Amino acid sequence: MASFVTEVLASSGKLEKDDLSCKISKLSRKVEDTKEEVCEMINKKYNDFLPSLQGSEELILQVDEVSKDMDVLKNCIETEVQQNVHVAVAEYAKLKQQLEKNTVIITMLGHLKEFHSAMEESNKALQDKKYVVAANQLQRAKATVDSLKGWKTSQLPLFSALSSEFTVQRESLIYHLGDEWKRLVIWRLSSSKEPADLKSFLKVELNLSHSCSKDEEPGPPAVLCSVLQALAIQGDLQYKIKLFSQVLLKNMLKPLVMFPSLSVRVTEQQEKGTVLALQSLEESQEERSTPSQVYSKLLLVLTTLHSHLLDVSIGDKKLTAIMGELIWEEISRCIIHECLLYSIPNNSSQLEKYSTVIKETEEFEKSLKEMEYLQGDSTDLLKYSRDVNCHFARKKCKDFIVAARKLMTSEMHNTVKITPDYKLRLPKLPAPASEQKVKQESRKDEVTMENSKQLSAWSLCLPACRISESVQQLMELALNTLCESVGSSTQCALQLFFTVRHVFQLFYDVVPTYHKENLLKFPHLAAIQHNNCMYLAHHLLTLGHHFRAHLPPPISEGVATFVDMVPGFRKLGAQCFLAQMHVQRAELLERLSTAHNFCNLDDEDNCIAANKAVRQVIHQLKQLGTVWQDVLPVGIYCKAMGNLLNTAITEVIAKIMMLEDISSEDGEHLHTLCQPLIEEGPLVFIPLVEENKNRKYQEEVPLYVRKWSTFKELVIVLRANLQEIVDRWADGKGPLAVEFSCSEVKNLIRALFQNTERRAVALTKIK
Repeated sequence: MASFVTEVLASSGKLEKDDLSCKISKLSRKVEDTKEEVCEMINKKYNDFLPSLQGSEELILQVDEVSKDMDVLKNCIETEVQQNVHVAVAEYAKLKQQLEKNTVIITMLGHLKEFHSAMEESNKALQDKKYVVAANQLQRAKATVDSLKGWKTSQLPLFSALSSEFTVQRESLIYHLGDEWKRLVIWRLSSSKEPADLKSFLKVELNLSHSCSKDEEPGPPAVLCSVLQALAIQGDLQYKIKLFSQVLLKNMLKPLVMFPSLSVRVTEQQEKGTVLALQSLEESQEERSTPSQVYSKLLLVLTTLHSHLLDVSIGDKKLTAIMGELIWEEISRCIIHECLLYSIPNNSSQLEKYSTVIKETEEFEKSLKEMEYLQGDSTDLLKYSRDVNCHFARKKCKDFIVAARKLMTSEMHNTVKITPDYKLRLPKLPAPASEQKVKQESRKDEVTMENSKQLSAWSLCLPACRISESVQQLMELALNTLCESVGSSTQCALQLFFTVRHVFQLFYDVVPTYHKENLLKFPHLAAIQHNNCMYLAHHLLTLGHHFRAHLPPPISEGVATFVDMVPGFRKLGAQCFLAQMHVQRAELLERLSTAHNFCNLDDEDNCIAANKAVRQVIHQLKQLGTVWQDVLPVGIYCKAMGNLLNTAITEVIAKIMMLEDISSEDGEHLHTLCQPLIEEGPLVFIPLVEENKNRKYQEEVPLYVRKWSTFKELVIVLRANLQEIVDRWADGKGPLAVEFSCSEVKNLIRALFQNTERRAVALTKIK
């Protein structure tokens, strides 16, 4: 009967449902028991730190068995639910909810099992120095902890214990890796208190320990590879390599570039491994290393590091590539600024030889790419060496501007003599093709066309004078720079040509400002500056014409000229000298102002003051004559001295003509006072050092002093009687009438003579 009932119930499915409910209840109780036991074990293992290896293994087997039962039951329920969905939705919903809860718990228990297994294997691998395995297992444990943290659960103390255990294990691994790194890569550096000079770098040494058997293949030792890969897995490799690269750059690579006497020694030692040490080359006396020397020293270091340290694959990249990314930018910048910059030729004739440096740079980068330090095709280092023409022009321009500014701010009083036959030492340039064609055509039908009247050989030549030695050197610098532009690339020629123009403009702006006070204070410097400006203007007229045909088309087609700067330089020189003339003129007038207008010369004090003023004027003119002697061109010298002497005697004439009453004694005093000006005035004209050659210019005083004849007539009148004055007037045709007007002569007669019939008769004759 029972079997019949069972069969009926089984056919209806009710018995199986009741059986499933019973099984699920039992399984839930079993899951809860297992959960409590696992949590208790985990707490004991990672929170209370009690040894329970055997219990944990049994629990793992128990968890696996429960998991299998759960899978079987789940499949059974899912099949039953699918067959009886239309009748058992309500009944199975509760069962499924209970099952899902149990599934969550089982999943958590699986994660705990995974964490425990990973930690055990990591700890065992660390003890066996299998660092890559230990690192991978730690990453596996970390992933498990991260998964557990995502579940909403009340077991927070348990997860805190797991995280702490993971952190302790990870720090232990990192400590062991760091200890291995320090043992395999050993730096010996100078003290940080020592200055970073050549002697301190001689103490630098890098020891790369082998720590491998003799039968091992060439390359980095297995232990080192394991350490590096484990560091990469843990995410600490980038930091370690960055620190290593900084020390390498500062203490080995950069010093090898900067100090030509430094070299690197590589020593293979059985016990210590490979040692890289810096040493000094005593025979090297060069200020800068050549590019080939720098490249060979750097390659030796980088090749050794590649062979014994960096030839390790980290993921899809080699460690050399990581190192290259960290050091290349800085070391290439150092090579450019400390080596390549100084290897740029000083003149264009050496530019062709620079192809050797370009080839050496290409070979250097090729070697780095083979070792995978470099990625890609174009680098700043190779680009810099290939742009040698631009760097040459930039260096030439910079050196030219620096040298030119130094000359502009140097002392001006060091002078050189310029004579009419002086010529610039212009370089011999090859005749342009166009000129050669013209010459060949003209030879076919030679026709001489010469003017019978030829210009003098000294036409358009500079007069004899003195210029600053610095200005002559400046012009020679400009010539040399323009010579470098001949045959250069268009860009280089443009840069050099316009730098020369810029320097002349700098002279125009800098020199008058920098020497402003001295140019006003010292007449000698004012004269030299005048000559300097005229010298530059003279040569700027033809400087562009000499080079135009030999420069690239953009410059030769009208731009290659300095003629537009000529008026500015002439004006600058004239303004400088005129400013000095105004200063001297003001001093002359100030000295004459102390003569009390030549009044009452009977008074001894007035007479002394007047004589002193005249003597000071003569002394000032003589001093100026000496200062400007052999400096100014003769023509400029005579005009300048004539202008100043004319200023002095014009002032004397004006003061005497203002006197309304001149006694016979005063007339005698005035005559005596003016006599030194007549006698010594011409003697201030001493433009040449040879005294016998100056007489010509002293005899030509009336040509340079406009009021000279007027002054001489006035001095004669001061001692003449009425008849002599009338005779010199000669009815308006005599010498007196040439220099003075009718009214001026009458005023002089009234001042010199008393009112008598004779004076009245004389006045009637002055008309």
